[in-house]
Amino acid sequence: MAMATRQRRAWPSDPPAPTSSTAYTKLDKPERSDGEDDRGLGWLLPLICLGMLRHMSATSNIIHDCDEVFNYWEPLHYLLYKSGFQTWEYSAQFGLRSYLYILLHKLVGQPASWWFGEEKVRVFYAVRIFLAVLSVISDAALVVALSRKYGKRLASYTLAMLCLASGCFFASTSFLPSSFSMYAMSLSSALFLFDKPAMAVSVAATGVILGWPFSVLAFLPLTIYSLVKSFKSVFLTGVVTSIILMVLSVLVDYSYYKRWTSSVINLLVYNVLGGGESHLYGTEGPSFYLRNGFNNFNFCFVLALLFLAILPFAKKKYVPELLIVVSPVYLWISFMSLQPHKEERFLYPIYPLICVAASAVIESFPDLFRDKYNPNGTSVLVMIAKILRPIVLGLILCASHARTFSLINGYSAPIEIYKHLDYHDDAGAGSVLCVGSEWHRFPSSFFIPDYVGQVRWLDDGFTGLLPIPFNSSLGGTSAAPSYFNNKNKASEDQFLRDPEQCTLLIELQLQRPYPTRGSDMSTWEIVAALPYLDRELSPPMYRSFFIPYQWQHKNVFGQYRLLRRIQK
Repeated sequence: MAMATRQRRAWPSDPPAPTSSTAYTKLDKPERSDGEDDRGLGWLLPLICLGMLRHMSATSNIIHDCDEVFNYWEPLHYLLYKSGFQTWEYSAQFGLRSYLYILLHKLVGQPASWWFGEEKVRVFYAVRIFLAVLSVISDAALVVALSRKYGKRLASYTLAMLCLASGCFFASTSFLPSSFSMYAMSLSSALFLFDKPAMAVSVAATGVILGWPFSVLAFLPLTIYSLVKSFKSVFLTGVVTSIILMVLSVLVDYSYYKRWTSSVINLLVYNVLGGGESHLYGTEGPSFYLRNGFNNFNFCFVLALLFLAILPFAKKKYVPELLIVVSPVYLWISFMSLQPHKEERFLYPIYPLICVAASAVIESFPDLFRDKYNPNGTSVLVMIAKILRPIVLGLILCASHARTFSLINGYSAPIEIYKHLDYHDDAGAGSVLCVGSEWHRFPSSFFIPDYVGQVRWLDDGFTGLLPIPFNSSLGGTSAAPSYFNNKNKASEDQFLRDPEQCTLLIELQLQRPYPTRGSDMSTWEIVAALPYLDRELSPPMYRSFFIPYQWQHKNVFGQYRLLRRIQK
């Protein structure tokens, strides 16, 4: 006699059972009732919220990496004003940097320079506003795509984190190829969720070729899945986009380097096939990105890493589409942690995905305790999990604000001090501004007024190769100066041999037992000074996060100074 398995009789309130061939949509959510209006978030709210926060970032963001200045702001300044510092990567001998990426920003910088005239600082911020707009558009698309696919809650959580997470706040307006790849990652993921795989792969190719070539690894999951899903259209679109951009890149490189070369290929050959020597610029341990991720995203980063752990409880919702979208978080962190040379900006391409993964985990809290036979049940544990969702999100956002506040208020002195140069033109035309050990915090030539004839580095013991001004007599962008090398060895031409020529001096005065140049008050007078957080003497927790009533008392501050030579 055959045995039949007895099944529970279906209740009228039970949701219809989906077939395995149907992808998950927000309509499958157990909480949803037929009469509920769940059309998802529109474009207006994300655009407004992101627009406000990105504008704040553009106007208050500090410069986190000297590479941003010397490899991107300075070449742009040279294209606009025919003056600026050149790094060895821009020597025609090596040609590792793409002028196509710089030209994209010149499209905004050139009209701004005509409009604002001698006010170069305004041109700087005009370009930053342009970066903010790119970030707003790409992130808003991601939020809307999540809303239409998974509902308002997940999209709202992601929107909140994209707006306030410290990592996104700072990376969104940084003039870096890794930030451009981050924009491409958001937009490509959005198009993927909009079920437009060909356009998604096209945007991914743009982020890799026009932005950062190494980010190709982060785009692989989305690209491979899209090829499997719709091979012909995705393949043709990706190949055509790649060929067009590569040809355009080579033509632009030729027009500036005056030789046939590809900066994209040169960069890959130098770092991969040629072995590269990035270790010359510092190495970090394997836990660097874990520590850095927590600093920039706090508990959001921890939850993002737990995304795979909640899949057994939310597989129906998040597999395969959302898993494909957030998988670069694991792939990218694992790969980059194996590299000896590590920098914070290397993680920028996956910053939006960290927010998405963490939001998905928070949204799934109740799923961990649901009865699979009664998904609409309201047990005590499910109710507690629902209450925890806004509490955890609020904790993340508060910690993020504390991090952002600490960095902006602790380290904004360099940009603000250089702005004071505009008020001291009585130093005279042709003044020489000297910078010693603070060369790496130079905010770019956009902050140097016309009366300053030169910016020169002083020898304070640095043994590496420093940027040297573009030499128009040697060909400008097409020059291959002999003083540049790819071994990070100092050049004799990089330092000012006679410090007596200095008219103005930038210096950081910290509580150290040794005197600095500017401490000689018989030679120098302080014309501007602002507090600067002393990282070495301040406790890690208090310097990393703003804690009310404790931040100023627990931390130690030095003075970032602009000094002028006393005329005798």
